[in-house]
Amino acid sequence: MKPASLLAPRAVRVGGASFPLRPRAVAVTLAGLAVLALLMALNMRIGDLPLSLAEVIGGITGDGTTNFVIMELRLPRALTGALVGAALGMSGAITQAIARNPLASPDILGVTGGASVTVVAVMVATGSMYGGASGVLAGVGVPVVALAGGLVGGLAVYLLAWRGGLDGYRLVLVGIGVSAVFTNLKFWLLTIGDVNDSTRAMTWISGSLHGRGWEHVAPVGLALAVLVPAALLGTRSLGALRFDDETIVGLGVRSDLARTLMILAAVLLAGVATASAGPIAFVALASPQIALRLAGMAQPPLLVSAVVGGVLATGADLIARTLFSPVELPAGVVTAVLGAPYLIYLLIRARREART
Repeated sequence: MKPASLLAPRAVRVGGASFPLRPRAVAVTLAGLAVLALLMALNMRIGDLPLSLAEVIGGITGDGTTNFVIMELRLPRALTGALVGAALGMSGAITQAIARNPLASPDILGVTGGASVTVVAVMVATGSMYGGASGVLAGVGVPVVALAGGLVGGLAVYLLAWRGGLDGYRLVLVGIGVSAVFTNLKFWLLTIGDVNDSTRAMTWISGSLHGRGWEHVAPVGLALAVLVPAALLGTRSLGALRFDDETIVGLGVRSDLARTLMILAAVLLAGVATASAGPIAFVALASPQIALRLAGMAQPPLLVSAVVGGVLATGADLIARTLFSPVELPAGVVTAVLGAPYLIYLLIRARREART
């Protein structure tokens, strides 16, 4: 067998369905999971009580005296970062595949902005996110509110961009406009709110993993458990959507239904991720493009994008905690600083490709 053939796609049959298995994508996924586990362990070492990697492992397995510190304080934060990054990465991969545009992501298409506006509105209107009348929102309520806002934002962009079909650049342009409206509405809410509530809201808007607990892990973990298998089942439809509508019809794919269901999955993933950690910028934009190049595929692979998203979010949180220690930055600040040049690169690259 030639070495190159080891990386060739293979078909895996499950019942009457056939799915491609790409060894290179599998290898990248496993390597990414190993990097993610290392970053999570390094992140759990940091705190008022510095720990060694051995003490971190002992705390997880229950063999050491650090079990409470790890299991109740540090592991939930690390898991939240990894799961939120995975949700954003997969959401971005779905969005870019549907829009057929590397600039498309929940950050730009109004999903994250819609979720942010609704949560900030509740925080400003009810006082504190974790006290008073809004105490009931600290658990299930905040994800529900964020999901509602994400659905509204995604639906608004989808309807405004629909002109007998979906064009990738029109979707991006409409999304940028809707996002601008949500941004201004968000800052208006902060202006009319109490200064203390606005300060707490600004911390959340920046995308911070500080103080994350198991109540933040559960919603995004449940969303991934339900939506990842559903999205993987729609991989065939997602692959077909990168062709023109005539080719899609010839392949027997109901394009409108496939787009709607996959966009719904992307909106739900982005909404829950935003609810759990705030809007961590650019993870959904960059992860699919990095995954695409690592896996050597024609469109962003969902699982690889999820793993890359987890690595980016966890790595950003690690940088945010160590760069200006003991001052701790929100993870979203780090991703924004690193993601802005990447967005400029994508814009320049897209312009060059359009000329050729």
